[in-house]
Amino acid sequence: MKSLVLLWQSMAADAAVQCRTSALRDIKRVTERSRHEGVGVLTLHLPEIGKAFERSLDQGQVTDDLLSLCGQKAGFPEFLRNFLRLVFDLADGRLLDDPSIDAIQAIRQLTLSFGKVLLPCSDAREKQAFLDYVKCEQELRDTVFSWDSETLRSFERISSMLFGDVFSAMDRDVYHGKIIPKHGPGATADRLKGNLKYEQREWTDRLESIFPAMENLIPSLSYSASLDELQHLDPGSERPVRVISVPKTLKTPRIIAVEPTCMQYMQQGLMEMLVKYLESPVLFNRSNVAAGMIGFTDQEPNQLAACEGSLYGELATLDLSEASDRVSLRLVHSMLFNYGHFLEAVLATRSSRADVPGWGVSSLVKYASMGSALTFPIEECVFLTCIFYGIQSELRRPLTRRDIKDLVGKVRVYGDDIIVPVEFVQCVVSALELFGFKVNRNKSFWNGSFRESCGKEYYAGHEVSIFRVRHTLPSRRTDATELISTVSLRNQAYKHGYWGTARYLDDIIRRLIPFPNVLDTSPVLGRRTFLGFDQERVHDDYQHPLVKGMVVRTRIPPSKVENEFALLKWFLKRGREPFADRNHLTRSGRDRTVGIKSGWACPY
Repeated sequence: MKSLVLLWQSMAADAAVQCRTSALRDIKRVTERSRHEGVGVLTLHLPEIGKAFERSLDQGQVTDDLLSLCGQKAGFPEFLRNFLRLVFDLADGRLLDDPSIDAIQAIRQLTLSFGKVLLPCSDAREKQAFLDYVKCEQELRDTVFSWDSETLRSFERISSMLFGDVFSAMDRDVYHGKIIPKHGPGATADRLKGNLKYEQREWTDRLESIFPAMENLIPSLSYSASLDELQHLDPGSERPVRVISVPKTLKTPRIIAVEPTCMQYMQQGLMEMLVKYLESPVLFNRSNVAAGMIGFTDQEPNQLAACEGSLYGELATLDLSEASDRVSLRLVHSMLFNYGHFLEAVLATRSSRADVPGWGVSSLVKYASMGSALTFPIEECVFLTCIFYGIQSELRRPLTRRDIKDLVGKVRVYGDDIIVPVEFVQCVVSALELFGFKVNRNKSFWNGSFRESCGKEYYAGHEVSIFRVRHTLPSRRTDATELISTVSLRNQAYKHGYWGTARYLDDIIRRLIPFPNVLDTSPVLGRRTFLGFDQERVHDDYQHPLVKGMVVRTRIPPSKVENEFALLKWFLKRGREPFADRNHLTRSGRDRTVGIKSGWACPY
């Protein structure tokens, strides 16, 4: 991992130039520690310092955590001292009245940029992640029994005020059979991939009661004979979700649940309609206030709110840990209690058991883990209801529709990223914790001028976002994924003004592939610069410039579908446009391999 250390050294030198200071001592310290401790210095230790630094910004002074992580008990941190003194007072460690924005960005860049490198965790860390999944389930089980009936009735009332029109519309659509299923691109518990999903041979009795196989698995009744081989599963014999780990950081993997094909099939149909209604600003000639407070496709409103919060200090940004795994089934049941058909559909498409490696199959108290198509829309509805439950507690009176409308633009939920007014932070945090959620206080900010939401960070209205290293650096041309990631990293470093880092990556890339100057719109893996694009020849027919470089090639795996199942795929297609891939009946699914191929292409 020597190349990653050299990359960090280049970043440190560039950061020092931008801040007009020196990073020589910091470079020496990281280099020496990496010889003894390996890449963990970059991927584990420095990110902890970065989090402590952000907490210090929020608290307005150098915290004890930051001092201890820098190897000190008192005084001023020695590590990154030349950068930190541009942000905090050397004498007492208090935040300067006018801290350097460049220094704030530089410290974050040098500490956090390697925190999400996709490297496999140790077996011990992976086992711990599965243990944490099981512990979370037990904690949620204990929390559920702590709620009284009055709490749940209040939760139900607030959710109806927020989403009553949406849930009523979903209720009617389920009743009238307007939910059109579809297959997702991901893996399934029964390991069906691509076009094979259209030939599924399992259907649960719970699904049959709401979504009959006759209406969802064949294109018309004339093909009903193809259902003779369909296996109907009673609740006791349903296939459980398959809990797996996927790379996230070197510290811990991400735990997700892979749903059975039949469940995912109907979840996708419900999710599509639910998201459509939730994001629609007008429902049935009535203003949909929830549409201005919830999002699934556009992160910009959250980012703008975070910028505003950092500038004026009136909005806070909250982040939740294990958000998906802490949404209890009982909360979802209370939220949808008055919408019987929709509730039955949501319950019918929910897997009730999970197979956890090392722990076996067990029943779930949570609504669903990350992996269910309905997880995000359902959890966002639950989070928004919890927020207004907390606001109602602060107001000490029943919440009204006028109260909700007054907070449009001040409350926003996107996934587990939450925006709320600072005046309601404590009551909202208390409400979230009451309902079993865990607020990540290391990534939640409301005191100082630092805010973070949906991948963007701001200080006092200035963006201080960083570029991150996602993969190790390539050593040969066949390292296609690493090459693609490194080209992206190089171009991000260039746009951030890290010229030395860009040159260091240029040298690595040029030893492996041609690397011409191109624009952002070019398909070629090339250098983005402020100097335009290269031209090596002109196209014989179209007379536009050409450069020789590497172009990303993906390979869709073979997956054939025919007969009535091919017809079913056509009937389930969205929109009037033809399929984008003319070979969709013979190839389907996620790309198995990513490669690069040399050729001539347009540089813009």
